[in-house]
Amino acid sequence: MEKLIHDFSVGLFIWQSVIFIVLIFLLKKFAWKPILSSVEDREEGIRTALDEAKAAKEEMAKLKSANEDLLKEARAEREAMLTEAREIKEKIVTEASTTAKDEAAKITAAAHESIKGEKEKAMVEIKNQVAAMSIEVASLILKENLSSDANQKALAEKYVNDLNLN
Repeated sequence: MEKLIHDFSVGLFIWQSVIFIVLIFLLKKFAWKPILSSVEDREEGIRTALDEAKAAKEEMAKLKSANEDLLKEARAEREAMLTEAREIKEKIVTEASTTAKDEAAKITAAAHESIKGEKEKAMVEIKNQVAAMSIEVASLILKENLSSDANQKALAEKYVNDLNLN
């Protein structure tokens, strides 16, 4: 029985070895190439996906850099525009201030000239009125004082004496 078990074991081993070799041969002939091809295709797909991801990452970095450059350029342009606007504002304010001062000086000078002219007119008119009043008063006084001959002689003598003294 031991021999039978032993012969059976050896026979089984041989048949298992033959089946294994046939299986390897069949796998090599029919399955190994498609499996390897599938693995290689999968490997190539992964490699391609990694390359595409790397390219996309580089493109994103370039885009990010370009965006940052555009942002810097936009900020610089905004600053330039703000500076220009400030300069224009200052120029307009300065021009308006200068124009206003010039106009105020012209108006003030014209007002002074007008006041001076009106003052001179008033002074001439006052002088004329004072002269007219003085003449009227003198006329009334002379009429009053010269109404008699004695008063006329006294006045004439007084003027003659004043003339002699001067």
